[in-house]
Amino acid sequence: MNHSPNKICALFNIQYPIIQGGMIWCAGWRLASAVSNAGGLGLIGAGSMYPDVLDEHIQKCKLATQKPFGVNLPLLYPNIEDHIQTIIKHKVPIVFTSAGNPKSWTQTLKNEGIKVVHVVSSVKFALKSQEAGVDAVVAEGFEAGGHNGREETTTLCLIPMVKKHIDIPLIAAGGIGDGRAMLAMFNLGADGVQVGSRFVASRESSAHQNFKQAVIDCKEGDTLLTLKELTPVRLLKNSFFEKVQSAYFKGTNLEEITELLGRGRAKKGMFEGDLEEGELEIGQIAGNFVSICSAQEIIQEFVSDYNAALLEQTSF
Repeated sequence: MNHSPNKICALFNIQYPIIQGGMIWCAGWRLASAVSNAGGLGLIGAGSMYPDVLDEHIQKCKLATQKPFGVNLPLLYPNIEDHIQTIIKHKVPIVFTSAGNPKSWTQTLKNEGIKVVHVVSSVKFALKSQEAGVDAVVAEGFEAGGHNGREETTTLCLIPMVKKHIDIPLIAAGGIGDGRAMLAMFNLGADGVQVGSRFVASRESSAHQNFKQAVIDCKEGDTLLTLKELTPVRLLKNSFFEKVQSAYFKGTNLEEITELLGRGRAKKGMFEGDLEEGELEIGQIAGNFVSICSAQEIIQEFVSDYNAALLEQTSF
């Protein structure tokens, strides 16, 4: 990459401003360490882990890479105090928080010398995050896989809106599957990108092979945002998804939809490979993927595509 010194690279001490999404059931120590070793920033997805499992993943990640890595921590996690203590105990240098109030734990983590980044889907929460003292924000658009903002603001619109209102570094997320999209985000004002869906379909991802293949096979229009009354989530269409849509069509109440969702749907789909009854969280950009690659190949492809697109840019 051949642009001026980058704020995100400087903040995290990494080579490329590419951050891997901390995706539940897909982002264990193997993926996080592989991304960090390739020059990006790998994240362990703590949202699907018991405290002892997170402890093990952090230890294994430390053994597998000498480079910085982080933990993605959904603030609604039921045993969050245990996760915070594990992160502090192991001196994890970077934490990305999401799904909750950034004021809750930002100062606790920063007091330990940990860099904190919060994920938002609106200008309002970007400002709240800045006020809470985070080091950077991730602004994630409506295209993204998994849990999503209610506002349905696309990444193309969200990034320049957030950029206008904050002074801290900005990371773009949602619909970013290659280096050309990364360059577009830089042109809109982002300082780095967070990439989720592309790393789901990587060799080191802890996602089930069935799910990885379903991601590669999916086409434009195969994902949709649903369950907005509970927590909006973008899913691949399958039997479970059709049951949810049918429930909406019949006017089913929220309690019945909650019962239909039940427990462990995401684990069943993404980790155990049940493509019919599982919850298959993936972004719209998956319709553009053609193969399962290593994390290093993905990073290198991002960088080469970025540089090629940068050379093609011309002024009017």
